[in-house]
Amino acid sequence: MDTMRDRFVPVVSRLLDEDPRVVVVLAEIGAATLEETRRRHPDRVINVGIREQLLVGAAAGLALTGLRPVVHTFASFLVERPFEQVKLDLGHQDAGAVLVSAAASFDWPAGGYTHMAPGDVALLDTLDGWTVHVPGHPDEAETLLRHAVAAGDEKVYVRLSAQANREPLPVDGQRVRTVREGRSGVVVAVGPMLDAVLDATGELDVTVLYATTVRPFDAAALRRATESAGTDVVLVEPYLAGTSTPAVSEALAEVPHRVLGLGVGRRELRRYGTVEEHVAAHGLDAGSLRDRITAFVGAPARG
Repeated sequence: MDTMRDRFVPVVSRLLDEDPRVVVVLAEIGAATLEETRRRHPDRVINVGIREQLLVGAAAGLALTGLRPVVHTFASFLVERPFEQVKLDLGHQDAGAVLVSAAASFDWPAGGYTHMAPGDVALLDTLDGWTVHVPGHPDEAETLLRHAVAAGDEKVYVRLSAQANREPLPVDGQRVRTVREGRSGVVVAVGPMLDAVLDATGELDVTVLYATTVRPFDAAALRRATESAGTDVVLVEPYLAGTSTPAVSEALAEVPHRVLGLGVGRRELRRYGTVEEHVAAHGLDAGSLRDRITAFVGAPARG
């Protein structure tokens, strides 16, 4: 199966062919894979070199001329390094763009901590007006990328990962999907965490929700789920643990509730290791999730 980033190249190439407003802005990373597309659209595939602040600033300028920029590089170079430009050039100027990241929280451990960005979504949460998509499969990534480009002049972040679920689910860029219903708690699986959550909760009497669009957060779907499953909520996110806890608490502000946020821990892992070793170290494998979820909700076995 191709990865989400593999899918990005042909999809964005077709979008350039289809929509004269679309322009792709790169900071060296990914430029080679789009070389053929650049030859077809030399004025709409722009490589600024290893200048991430310029990457975002140039995208904002292009947006202000009426174009729809798609900005692509690793998450740490797209959200963290040029954060001032994301805040001011895009946010303060109300300039819309589609930021499409790669490498996620720890997809390339050999690159070291400079190439990891578990705090990217939490950082964007400090800004107003961002839509955040976290696909869990390449097919979902294609759908959500098309939604993002078509979203007028909105500011959208599409978080691609090398980790993926075995099968795609229908996604619409708005709503949370109910995958399994139970009576003893709600588990919200975000993007590529769904398979591990389903494996972890197969014998537990819990409702499983699947979220691929986390901002805005689908508060209505969560409230509906808690009406029958109770207000113990576990979040399983592929980035910084607890990132969406405030969104859950706001959604359930009118009722007593408990929230457990699972995800990437704050402690830095200084050995490169493998993706699988990072998953296990952060307790995001199915076995660890089963123990932590069971201990929190005390869910009986599914009858």
